[in-house]
Amino acid sequence: MAAEIVNPRSEGTTDHTGHEGGAEPLDSFDPAFALHRGGKMAVQATVPVRDKDDLSLAYTPGVAKVCSAIAEQPDLVHDYTWKSSVVAVVTDGTAVLGLGDIGPEASLPVMEGKAILFKQFGGVDAVPIALNCTDVDEIVETVVRLAPSFGGVNLEDISAPRCFEIERKLQERLDIPVFHDDQHGTAVVTLAALRNAARLSQRSLGELRAVISGAGAAGVAIARMLVEAGIGDVAVADRKGVVSADRDDLTAVKQELAGFTNKAGISGSLEAALDGADVFIGVSGGTVSEAAVSSMAEGAFVFAMANPNPEVHPEVAHKYASVVATGRSDFPNQINNVLAFPGIFAGALQVRASRITEGMKLAAAEALASVVGDDLAADYVIPSPFDERVAPAVTAAVAAAARAEGVARR
Repeated sequence: MAAEIVNPRSEGTTDHTGHEGGAEPLDSFDPAFALHRGGKMAVQATVPVRDKDDLSLAYTPGVAKVCSAIAEQPDLVHDYTWKSSVVAVVTDGTAVLGLGDIGPEASLPVMEGKAILFKQFGGVDAVPIALNCTDVDEIVETVVRLAPSFGGVNLEDISAPRCFEIERKLQERLDIPVFHDDQHGTAVVTLAALRNAARLSQRSLGELRAVISGAGAAGVAIARMLVEAGIGDVAVADRKGVVSADRDDLTAVKQELAGFTNKAGISGSLEAALDGADVFIGVSGGTVSEAAVSSMAEGAFVFAMANPNPEVHPEVAHKYASVVATGRSDFPNQINNVLAFPGIFAGALQVRASRITEGMKLAAAEALASVVGDDLAADYVIPSPFDERVAPAVTAAVAAAARAEGVARR
């Protein structure tokens, strides 16, 4: 079966409680409610059941032959079920978009949205799974038990620092790709845009000093990927200032972060770190003053990715920066995870990868950057999610990297 992208509409008029009559439905006030009524997904069969012959093949007795064959040769499950083409989109609802901890039920519209993006942009079926637990070990045990039905697990909107431990434990226990998109999808797209911004200014990544605002899931992953890619230096700031080895209030994750970032030994505030910096990357939801932006190096890049309000408004950023990117679709250079995760999973599933490696993520970023090609410009350092070249390029690059790194199984 496949997850079909549909917009089912309920007949009749109901109020927001689901009962007929009563108050005027929310659909009347906002088209978002009209689009979401009944959910954004359905299940569609990929084989016909038109008569008793079809029924005998799709179900009993024909299905018994397939079940018996899989019982004898477990790897056949990848050929005779949907396992190798479907991803579980798992959340506990603790860090949903800009809404925070809103719980599993309220997270479902986002998880459904994620699932249809998998299908639309990567041809990958996905199932939203919202868990009514927040304990790390309970989440891990639940996902491990669900894993036989899926070819991969996309962790979504789980708050830091638990998200790091959950991902690590699942990667240790499962032999399918486990990928926390809030971390790695953001990092892949950010690196791709930064590569092209550097190319536009005829500089290498090694010549750049970056400052990241936000030491949560995305900030840590971006820092790690930039270091892997060869950035000259990168410092990360949280609410208390730059993450540095001389601080005594760091969590285990931030202690590790301090160990591989901030070679310059900068301490103090974010604003102080921005003085002379070449790159600002915002994933914090805070604000950065115009004075701090003006202190950056000539020809700087500002990637202010908080939604809906960028840390630096593009109008301000353009006064001082040569390239400006945001997380919003109404400004040029949108850093959007949908550019990465569909193709990454499609590539991993295509070769039955046992995991998603750093090399596969770097390959995805390189492929994504290459789509821009000779059209590179200050307002075009990253392609549109609707560019049909994106997913095939990322898929092919990830599959090739998986084979090169020895994690592909076909």
